[in-house]
Amino acid sequence: MIVALTIWFYFLTISFRFTKEDVHTRTNIKSSVQRGLKSKFVSQFDVLEPIIDDLIPKKSQVELLKCEDKIQLYISDDEVIFFQQFDELIPSLKIIHKYPSAFPSVKVDRGAIKFVLSGANIMCPGLTSPGADLPEAPGLPEGEIVAIYAEGKEHALAIGKLIMSTEDIKSKNKGIGIELFHYLGDGLWNFHAD
Repeated sequence: MIVALTIWFYFLTISFRFTKEDVHTRTNIKSSVQRGLKSKFVSQFDVLEPIIDDLIPKKSQVELLKCEDKIQLYISDDEVIFFQQFDELIPSLKIIHKYPSAFPSVKVDRGAIKFVLSGANIMCPGLTSPGADLPEAPGLPEGEIVAIYAEGKEHALAIGKLIMSTEDIKSKNKGIGIELFHYLGDGLWNFHAD
């Protein structure tokens, strides 16, 4: 278990400490592919449907940057809108900050902030202790992409994927609850496409 966590943490830190040198190709996306991406993003986050044309305007040019470790960045107006790791589209934190109510969210306690900002996965006790907040029953299912907020903070500090449902996190209260993908201050946050 510790070896697996170490390997994942290593992968995560490598993945988002990339620079422009880690970008292999940069291409413009055809409008038909762009429509498909918008549909896929809306199917993952159905609440985005009313704002998807604000997020990716119809006349804008979306670019695809293929990077190290099979990470793909989708950029519009020199801003990373979302990235793809394998098959999932994951919004960037800058997009979550613009549209905070459009994404499911959880809140960690103050004690978890320094660990989250160093790229660590989020343990269940950081999601169940006083100051933390999980959605009420039925909650969120395992595998859901969530914005991660912190006690006393206004903006999301990370985005990740639930390793177990929020109901299981509450009942088990041990182990990893959220696999972290992207956090404030990582390479993706500091990446400039221009």
